[in-house]
Amino acid sequence: MLIFRFNYTFMSIRLSAVLFALMLALSACQNKHRIKPLRIASAASLQYVLKDLTETFTEQSNIPCELIFSSSGKLTAQIKSGAPYDVFLSADRKYTEELAASDFALSPPKVFAHGKLVLWSLDGALKGLDDLKKSNYEHIALANERTAPYGMAAKEVLVHSKILPDVASKLVFGESIAQVNQFVHSGAADVGFTAKSVVLSKQLSGVGSWVEIDAKWYSPIEHSIVVLKSKREDEGDAEKFSNFLFSKLAQIILDGYGLTPADVNVGF
Repeated sequence: MLIFRFNYTFMSIRLSAVLFALMLALSACQNKHRIKPLRIASAASLQYVLKDLTETFTEQSNIPCELIFSSSGKLTAQIKSGAPYDVFLSADRKYTEELAASDFALSPPKVFAHGKLVLWSLDGALKGLDDLKKSNYEHIALANERTAPYGMAAKEVLVHSKILPDVASKLVFGESIAQVNQFVHSGAADVGFTAKSVVLSKQLSGVGSWVEIDAKWYSPIEHSIVVLKSKREDEGDAEKFSNFLFSKLAQIILDGYGLTPADVNVGF
C-alpha cells in the first residue's frame, strides 16, 4: 500500500512537471508570435512622424513595429527583389501602384496624406528661393530626383522659378531626404530642400529657418500605403495599420507634422 502511494505521488509529480513544461512552451510560442514586429518600409520624409504614428498604433493594438527608411524608389526595388517587408509607405503613389500592378500587394494602394516641400537652412536669415543665388549659399542639397519624390519636386521648383541655371553648380544630391537633412544639419550643405514634416518634428523644430514652397510649383506629393504580400502569419496586422492611418487620431498626428490629411476617415 505504501509503495502504491509512493508511485502514484511520483507519477503525479512527473505529470505536473510535463504539463507545466508544455504550458511554458505554448506560452513562449504565443509570445514569440505576439511580439513579432510589423516590418514597415517607408519613405525617409516620414522618418519623424511615422515614429509617433507607430508608437500610438502599438499602444492601441499591441502590435510592435519595425521601421525601415530609404528613398521610395530604392525601397520599391528592394521589395521587388524579395525584401521581407509587410507594409510600404511611399512619398509618390506611382511606386505603390507599380507594386500593386506587379502583384506584390494584397490590396490597392491608398493615399493617406499630401506632403509639402520646404527650403531649410541653419542660417536664420533665409527668406526664399532668391537667396539661393547669394554667394554665402555655396552648397544646395536636394534628394535624388530619380528615386526620391521630394527631390523631383525640388527640381521642378528650380525649373519653374527659372533659377536652375544660376545654381546648378551648387547642387549636391542626397540618396534620400534623410541624407539631405544630414547635409544641412551637419553644415555640409548651406541650405536644402526637405519635407515640412521634417522641420516641424520635435527633433528639428526651431533649428535654423525654413520657407515653405508654393505647392503650385511642383507636382502633388501623394504619400500612399500598400499592404504587401509577405510570409507574416497574421496578414491582418498590416491591414490594421493601414486602417489606423485613416483614423481620426492618425490624421491629427499627420496634420501636426504639416502633412495634409486624406479626406477619408475610418474607425479604429
